[in-house]
Amino acid sequence: MILIIDFGSQYNQLIARRVRENHVFCQIEPPTISLDAIQRLSPEGIILSGGPSSIYEKGSPKIDPQIFQLDIPVLGICYGMQFMMDALGGVVRQSNRREYGQAWLTIKRESRIFTDVAKKTQCWMSHGDTVVKLPENFNVLASTENSPIAAARHTVKNLYALQFHPEVAHTPEGGRMLHNFLFDICKCSHTWTMESFAQDAVVQIQQTVKEKSAILGLSGGVDSSVTALLINKAIGCRLTCIFVDNGLLRKNEATKLKTLLGRRLNLEIRFVDAADKFLNALADVTDPEEKRKIIGRKFIEVFEAEALKIKDAHFLGQGTLYPDIIESVSAFGGPTSVIKSHHNVGGLPENMKLELIEPLKMLFKDEVRQLGEEIGLPDELVWRQPFPGPGLAIRIIGAITKGRLAILREADDVLLEEIKKSGYYKKLWQSFAVLLPLKSVGVMGDKRTYENILAIRAVTSKDAMTADWAHLPYKLLGKISNRIINEVKGINRVVYDISSKPPATIEWE
Repeated sequence: MILIIDFGSQYNQLIARRVRENHVFCQIEPPTISLDAIQRLSPEGIILSGGPSSIYEKGSPKIDPQIFQLDIPVLGICYGMQFMMDALGGVVRQSNRREYGQAWLTIKRESRIFTDVAKKTQCWMSHGDTVVKLPENFNVLASTENSPIAAARHTVKNLYALQFHPEVAHTPEGGRMLHNFLFDICKCSHTWTMESFAQDAVVQIQQTVKEKSAILGLSGGVDSSVTALLINKAIGCRLTCIFVDNGLLRKNEATKLKTLLGRRLNLEIRFVDAADKFLNALADVTDPEEKRKIIGRKFIEVFEAEALKIKDAHFLGQGTLYPDIIESVSAFGGPTSVIKSHHNVGGLPENMKLELIEPLKMLFKDEVRQLGEEIGLPDELVWRQPFPGPGLAIRIIGAITKGRLAILREADDVLLEEIKKSGYYKKLWQSFAVLLPLKSVGVMGDKRTYENILAIRAVTSKDAMTADWAHLPYKLLGKISNRIINEVKGINRVVYDISSKPPATIEWE
C-alpha cells in the first residue's frame, strides 16, 4: 500500500484515485499520524500532498521528519516538497512571482521518476512559495521558467520532490511519473482489485463482529446495498437490515425496495414506518444543517429501538463513502474545510450504543459500483443514482409539510421517468427536482395562478467531489417541464440549475 499524508490539498482524493487506478491500495492519513503507526502500516511508499499553507508560517502542518529515515520511498508534491526540503535543511521562501496554471517543465537530469517522460513537457503549477536552496545530497532534476528547482531527488535515498502536481490531468505525463514512483521506485504490485478488496473486507468484518450480530440501515442505494451484501457474506443471518420509511422518500420507494432487496438479495429486512416521528421532529425547521442533524439523530433512535428486538445486536453497518468524510470532517483540524455534515458522519450522538462498521469508507462511488458488480449486486441497484440520506427533506427548501412532499414526489417521479426513457439516466451522476420556497404568477386555463416554482438539477461527475451541470437537450427539458406543469398540481414554473461544483454543491441543501 501507499500512504498519502494529507496536508490539506484540494487534490488529495485525486492522488488517491491515481494510485488506485494502478491497482495499488492507498490510505490517506493526517500529518499527526505517529511514526509507530506508519511503521505498523508498512507502506511501500509515502506521498506527501500539497496544501494551502506556507511551511514558514506558524502552525503550518508538519509530520514527524523521521519518516525520511525509515528507508521508505517518499514523494513530496508541492507543499509536500517544501516540507521535505525544509525538514532536511533546505530553504523555502515566498516567490517573487506566483506560479499558477500551465508551465513547461524541462528535465535536466535523468531519474527513475522521469523514465519515458519527454525532456520538455507541460505541468500544472499552483504555488506562491519556492525552494531556493536544496538540502545536502539533493540534485535538481527539472525546472520551469519561474521555478529553477521544480523537481529534485536525494542522491542516495529514494526521496523525490515535485513542485508541480502530477496527479491532475493538466500534467499530461503526470500519470507516467506516478506509475514510475509506484512500480520502479516503490516496487509495488498490481494486486489491489475489487475482488481483493471484497475478500479483505469480509475478513475484517468477521474479525470485528465475531459471534455478535449487526443491523444496517438499508436505503436501497448502491452504498448501503453493497455494504449489506458484504456484511451478509461475512456474518450471514446475523445481519438484520432495517429499512426506515422516514416519510421523506420518493414515490412508492418502500414498495419497490421490498421486492428488489428482500426477495432478490435474500436479505433479512425489517421495514419500519417512522414517518410521523421524522415529520413531527422536522416541523417548522428550515435550516439545512439542522434538518440533517435531526434526521441523523432520528435514524439512530429508530435503529437503537429496533436493535433491542434483535439478539446480540452490537454493530451498526453504514454505507459511508470517502467523499462523505472529506466533506464532513476536517482532515487534521487545519485548513481542510467542512462543507456540510452528512447524516452518517456528522449527526451521530456521542452516546450511541452501537459500534459502527463502515467497510466502504475509503472508497469512491465508482469504486463502490465496481465492487457491487464484483459481489453480484443487481445492475438496477449498481447503477442507481445517489439519493441523500436526509431524502426529500433537503430538496424542499424551507419548511417540510406533507403537502409539499406530495408535490415534490410527483414532480420527481415525472423527471426520473423522462430521464430514464431518454437514455440519460446512466450518463448522469444525479438528476432530481427541488421545490423552492417561492411562488410565481402563471396563466392556466385562461385563469391567473400563483403557485410553486420547481428547480431541476442534473449533473455529471465521477466521484461527487466536483461536478458539471448536464447539458441536457432542450427538447428533453421542454418535455419534462411541460409534463410537470400539466400533471403536478401546485407547480406553474420549472427552472433548470446550470451551476457546477464548485462553487455550488450538487444538492441545494
